[in-house]
Amino acid sequence: MGCCASQNVDSKASRIARWRSTGIVAFRDAKLKAIIYIYIFVHMPFHSLFLHQQAFPDEVLDLDKAVRTLDLTHNKLVDIPMEISKLINLQRLVLADNLIERLPMNLGKLQSLKVMILDGNQIASLPDELGQLVRLERLSISENILTCLPETIGSLRNLSLLNVSNNKLKTFPESIGSCFSLEELQANDNLIEDLPASVCNLIHLKSLSLNNNSVGQVGFSSNLLISLKLYIVIDVIPPNLLKDCKALQNISLHSNPILMDQFQQARHRFSSLLHG
Repeated sequence: MGCCASQNVDSKASRIARWRSTGIVAFRDAKLKAIIYIYIFVHMPFHSLFLHQQAFPDEVLDLDKAVRTLDLTHNKLVDIPMEISKLINLQRLVLADNLIERLPMNLGKLQSLKVMILDGNQIASLPDELGQLVRLERLSISENILTCLPETIGSLRNLSLLNVSNNKLKTFPESIGSCFSLEELQANDNLIEDLPASVCNLIHLKSLSLNNNSVGQVGFSSNLLISLKLYIVIDVIPPNLLKDCKALQNISLHSNPILMDQFQQARHRFSSLLHG
């Protein structure tokens, strides 16, 4: 027994030494079910904390401002503790493949956050405080049960990627048009029937994915079409699509009720442009 105790001490000491030298804490296959107040050594230069798939070991003490990445992928988390707001320098938050139902109301205190990955959870709504994450550049919340997005999403002026695929969305808030930096919008496998006119303000948009929806005819401005490189899935092809969409590389029309004669007309217009 004394030998085992000695080995445990040595193992713990070597693990702490490894954390000190790398700045990364990694726990995999731990079947994490809850985050109790997290602590990490104050004097350790942590920049990343990875907890894949039981509680934190005793030696993990005092989570501090130095943490830049928190990865809790593939666990069984249902809630995120309010204490996460203490990670004021957190830049990357990855909580994919859990059982999370809601986000903490003080989420907006993570003012340094640039990337938030919430795919594969049970989130039905996002708090208005989401709009306080003004440095956020990438937000992925696919495979949840979202029915709407908060109007405050329009405050995310630095957002370049938004992935809301595999939810229950019927439309986007009008404020989506204020996400001026948005380059990629993925909304496959929803219940979307129309898009707000403000989408035409997204002049930097390069990729629009709307596979497996019920989108009807939507008017797009020439400014939007000029920047689009990947235009995906609509019911009725706008007459000016192939004329004005200068950067267009691919058109995908999967699982939408577009008629063949509509597509043939669009092809004819495109052919006329090429040979005219």
